[in-house]
Amino acid sequence: MRYKIKKETKPTLPTFGKYKAVAVHNQTVDSKVIAKEACRGTTLSAGTMEGLMMAMGEVVMRRLQMGDKVRLAGIGLLKLEIESEKVDDPKQFRAKKHIRGVRLHFIPESEGGSPELYKGITFEREKDSL
Repeated sequence: MRYKIKKETKPTLPTFGKYKAVAVHNQTVDSKVIAKEACRGTTLSAGTMEGLMMAMGEVVMRRLQMGDKVRLAGIGLLKLEIESEKVDDPKQFRAKKHIRGVRLHFIPESEGGSPELYKGITFEREKDSL
């Protein structure tokens, strides 16, 4: 995994002005590429695989919006979490005023607390990084 060093520029953060590593992403891979790679070694066509992925994506999004957690075998757990301001008195809480947004949380599948997703990752600093 490639990374570069960047200076924290948000003055409200306690780490303002300090340096951190940030991931460098090569490209965005779309569903056609994923489908083509996923169907290798199966009897499914890339088109069929992509259709299945789209149908699955619709179901996953609907279930998340309904408040369900979604566990995908070989991938991990997906769930939506609410980000809100804190209030002193629960009677004063108003959704429109205090809820800032919703975030998707992804917890990779793991055995014994060690996710397969993270195994074998090595780090390489970008040459033009500070």
